[in-house]
Amino acid sequence: MRSYIVQYRNRVGQSKRKTLGRHGVLTAEEARNRARAMLSGTKDGDDPVTDNREARDAAAVTSLCERYMREHATPHKKPSSAKEDQRLINNKIIPALGTSKVATVNRTDISKIHHQMRNTPYEANRTMGLIRKIFNLAELWGLRPDGSNPCRHIQRYKEKQRERFLSVEEAKALGKVLNQAEKDGTEQPVFIAVIRLLLLTGSRLSEICALRWDYIDIDRGAARLPDSKTGAKTIHLGEAALDVISGVPGSEGYLFNAVRDDDKPLSKHAVEKAWKRIRLKAELPDVRLHDLRHTFASWSVMSGQTLYMTGGLLGHASAQTTSRYAHLAADPLRQAADTVSETLAAALANP
Repeated sequence: MRSYIVQYRNRVGQSKRKTLGRHGVLTAEEARNRARAMLSGTKDGDDPVTDNREARDAAAVTSLCERYMREHATPHKKPSSAKEDQRLINNKIIPALGTSKVATVNRTDISKIHHQMRNTPYEANRTMGLIRKIFNLAELWGLRPDGSNPCRHIQRYKEKQRERFLSVEEAKALGKVLNQAEKDGTEQPVFIAVIRLLLLTGSRLSEICALRWDYIDIDRGAARLPDSKTGAKTIHLGEAALDVISGVPGSEGYLFNAVRDDDKPLSKHAVEKAWKRIRLKAELPDVRLHDLRHTFASWSVMSGQTLYMTGGLLGHASAQTTSRYAHLAADPLRQAADTVSETLAAALANP
């Protein structure tokens, strides 16, 4: 079947061909008129073949995700957060929506993704939040009408907050294993020091691995991080934590650099592997490294510290984050009530 074609050179001199239409559908005169209009535009720098291809590609969710990473995640989010966004895009969003057109994605498409992830509610909610943000930007960029986000009215799954923390007996068991590992050399001292600091400061693993000597103020008992999950942060160091730091060799660069003659932070993965060995020896198979942070927070509240003070020690950006430990504040009061009531009961029993 014959078609009418126009040939032109674009702004950089490349020869391009554009099909105008089929013979019979278009008359010769109509084809000439279209060709004249197109060639007139190419003189001003227009490139209809390339422009059409770019417009077609930009309409796909894959291209929208690439633009999201390029124009939003990479310049505006922390590297770790941007990396997690890219992981969710690659593993969850692109396989489900990659070839779909941005303008045609609807609530049914999104609901299907959400339902398929129902057995991993935390990741399902994170994925849904990311898709919502991406399509909000699609509206901002004029790729969808305002108010058309396909994630609207899709309910998040309930997330069960994990509140695992060490009891006194479990903390003693962990201390015994750490002391023995230090004594017989079955674990590298760097891992033992990191684990102790995690428990003694309530810090995140990423924060401890990122500690540099010039962040540490021994006199004021503080480590001042220029950046963390919640921005600039001060880690408050008690005497026990300072004792751990004083036993770490070195005086510049990272406290826990992987190789003493370089300046790289300790690998979080390496600490995780060491922790798996240590927690099994301590008979704490279900305790994650992050649960050491929960332990610090829980013991702080149970010792009588206010939620405000505990949140300050943890570096929480919101009081709502610390409120998960509120119920533990009743424990010291309950113990006091037991003591008083037992004393009064004894008096009543022996008038």
